[in-house]
Amino acid sequence: MRAEAIHRMGPEGWLDLLEAGHPIAEEALAGQEYRGVSLGLPSVLEKLTWKKFRKAFHRDAGGQLRGWNVRLEQDGLAAPDRPKEKGGQPFTFGHFAVVPLAGYTPLRYRGRRVRVPAGRMLDYGKGGNGLDPIRFLRDPIVAVHEGDPSLLFGWSYLDLGLRRVPTPSFFTLEMAGPVTHVPSD
Repeated sequence: MRAEAIHRMGPEGWLDLLEAGHPIAEEALAGQEYRGVSLGLPSVLEKLTWKKFRKAFHRDAGGQLRGWNVRLEQDGLAAPDRPKEKGGQPFTFGHFAVVPLAGYTPLRYRGRRVRVPAGRMLDYGKGGNGLDPIRFLRDPIVAVHEGDPSLLFGWSYLDLGLRRVPTPSFFTLEMAGPVTHVPSD
């Protein structure tokens, strides 16, 4: 399956894909950037946020696998990725820790109980985002093909402590190459 086929699916197909996904080795992510395409958001929200983005994965000095998002110019999916800049550097935001899925409770989406048995969790609450509301975001991600980290699939939900809130935001991640910029802490 290719990313373009996933883009044409709807929420039920995306949930099936997430639940049937495969594990991702941490070492396969470390040092890599992925081109992301947002799926499922209403077009008005996409215009306010983004359709395409990058996620970078980096092992820090303490050995923790972490990552961040990179804002891209929104000039169409066919256009080459061009990072937006802030202070002469790529505009990074939404830092996260990459952790095992164990301990994260399943939730419901459109009345369906969602279970993600394999993959990793991108936990923005452990990403050092301070008071930024993005700290409530959680992204379970899976490999689409067993043993192949080149195409990943994920979903976003909010963890508000006593309540978890699903979002309509799904995404594909296609391996784009090695990390090109590591923001200072």
